Amino acid sequence: MSSPSQWPLPKEGIRVLTPSFMRQQLAANPISAELYPTAIGYYPVAEGHQMERTEHDDTLLIYCTDGSGWLDTPAGHTRIQAGDMVILPAQMNHKYQSDRHDPWTIYWVHYEGKNAAHFTQHVCPELSQTVFRVGLAASFRSAFNALLEVARTGYETSAYLTAANRLKLLLVELGRARDRDEAQRGFDIENIHELMRSRIRGQLSLDEMAGAAFLSKFHFSKRYKALTGYPPIQHFLNMKMEYACELLDGSTLSVKAIAWELGFKDPLYFSRLFKRIIGSSPLIYRKSVKG
Repeated sequence: MSSPSQWPLPKEGIRVLTPSFMRQQLAANPISAELYPTAIGYYPVAEGHQMERTEHDDTLLIYCTDGSGWLDTPAGHTRIQAGDMVILPAQMNHKYQSDRHDPWTIYWVHYEGKNAAHFTQHVCPELSQTVFRVGLAASFRSAFNALLEVARTGYETSAYLTAANRLKLLLVELGRARDRDEAQRGFDIENIHELMRSRIRGQLSLDEMAGAAFLSKFHFSKRYKALTGYPPIQHFLNMKMEYACELLDGSTLSVKAIAWELGFKDPLYFSRLFKRIIGSSPLIYRKSVKG
């Protein structure tokens, strides 16, 4: 476990270190073994706060909610501001400090586990981008405050198991936030999704999607897949099949009528496509949800 900063706590500050016996329990428990916190904290108006590590064996997540500070990593020198999230993977040399004139307020958590590297990569697929904006979302403040609930529990195992799984959820949500951050930088994916939803009953070409994003088809497809995990046309078809499932479940429309509703002139092609994506034919799907 990396040593947290020994910076003197202010009046409202919190620092919770997971003791070695609890880390051993968390590492052995299948519910928490893949990821668990080794230290959690909250430093309000952290005047004079600074830390430098040349080596460390866990990962550190920092959320700045007020003020500002500075971060140095092999990728360079970066100013940290309110609304920024910082993730520092295990073994990455780093140095950070609160701004002298505008000291930051931060939440932070150190974590490890047998799948910690996978969770870190979900948030930070490229080591050159360890800082990204998530904004001053109440949900992230709440998530960190929920982690801090392990304090004053007498090292209760169930409290730490809860914290471990809350941490997993936080990192998954941060991966989505990173995607939104990328989208805001010149690629409005929500606009594309709104276009898809507006054309769910008809057709939509790759040319039209790329045009709406002001990109070539090649660059649009590459960027869209990087953000969603799907090629754009495949994701559009997934949306159609998702809507088809709603209609099969919530209406008495025939399969043929549903196919027409979604812009498919050939019901057999629609059924084959539905089975390929959903895993069963429309009729079998309808029977399964009605049963």
